[in-house]
Amino acid sequence: MKKIINTPKAPAPIGPYNQAVLSGNTLYISGQIAINSETSEFVLANIKAETRQVMENLSAILEEANMTFENVIKSSIFISNMDDFASINDVYGSYFNEATAPARETVQVARLPKDVNVEISMIAVK
Repeated sequence: MKKIINTPKAPAPIGPYNQAVLSGNTLYISGQIAINSETSEFVLANIKAETRQVMENLSAILEEANMTFENVIKSSIFISNMDDFASINDVYGSYFNEATAPARETVQVARLPKDVNVEISMIAVK
C-alpha cells in the first residue's frame, strides 16, 4: 500500500505526480527544483542559493513524512552544468553527516524543467 506525501512547505508538483510516495518504510521523493513555496518564485540568484532551496524543499518533504536527512539512503542529482558540481556539492554536503551520507549519483543533463540548473530526488527509509 502506498501513502501520498504532500506538504505546503514545499512547492506543489508541476505535473501529474506527488511530492513523495511512502511505500512501507520507504519514501520516494520526486525531483525537487528551486521554487520557494511561500512566494512561488524561483530561487536562481546563484547555484549555491538554488541548491539550498532545493535542499530545503527536500527537508520539508522529509519532515512531513517524519524523517530527516539521516533517513536518506540514495540521492540523484541532475545538473545542467558540471562546472557547478563543486558548489552544489558544498551545499548538498552541509545537510549530511559525511560518515553516514547516502549513496548518490550526479549527472549532467541537457535541460531541466523550467530551465533550472539543479534537480535532486531522494529515497529514504524509516
